[in-house]
Amino acid sequence: MSIGPIGAVGPVGPLLGAGAVSPAASNVSGVSGVSEASTASGTTATSRTGGDFAASLTGAVDNLQQLQSSSNQLAVQAVTGSLDDIHAATIAATRAQVTLEVAAAVRNKGIDAFNEIMRMQA
Repeated sequence: MSIGPIGAVGPVGPLLGAGAVSPAASNVSGVSGVSEASTASGTTATSRTGGDFAASLTGAVDNLQQLQSSSNQLAVQAVTGSLDDIHAATIAATRAQVTLEVAAAVRNKGIDAFNEIMRMQA
């Protein structure tokens, strides 16, 4: 059994392993790699492989780059005067900024977790 789609979550959708986020919609598609497995006692457990995590992380970085690229393109259009709707440029810039901040926060938490694991005694 896989987890179904998650509702609109704003600009952090790419960081949750979703597909590309368009300027018009920021929905997260289903989370890949999560499955339900039955154990001998009859309870269920979820499992995730390392490859799925790496793929999700790669997808998140790619989507962040895509958001920044579209933000830059709209900013250039705004400066040259060829942009009809300035709101689109503002929204794209804000999405790229917030997504970058969330990516930096996730990275910092990952580093903190790694450092904490390294401090553990065997």
